[in-house]
Amino acid sequence: MFYVYVLKTSKGGQLYIGYSNNLKRRMEEHLKGQSTYTKIRGPLRLVYYEAFASEHDARVREIELKKFKGTYGHLKKRIKSSLQGDKA
Repeated sequence: MFYVYVLKTSKGGQLYIGYSNNLKRRMEEHLKGQSTYTKIRGPLRLVYYEAFASEHDARVREIELKKFKGTYGHLKKRIKSSLQGDKA
């Protein structure tokens, strides 16, 4: 499986969009500060992910979320409660 994921940073509440073939390992790397971008912005919280059988589909989705503001904005609306930290 291939994953596109969204992390929320605690410093500034920024969102980080990434891609990996091993979400658990990648999260551990982020939490240990092994990612340049997220290293200084931690702690981080996983707020969303999508799973794909195709690596190509996952990469295309990651690019869509990073480059197309409408797609990114739509996702933020869909996961509004997750971004706010609601448990419900």
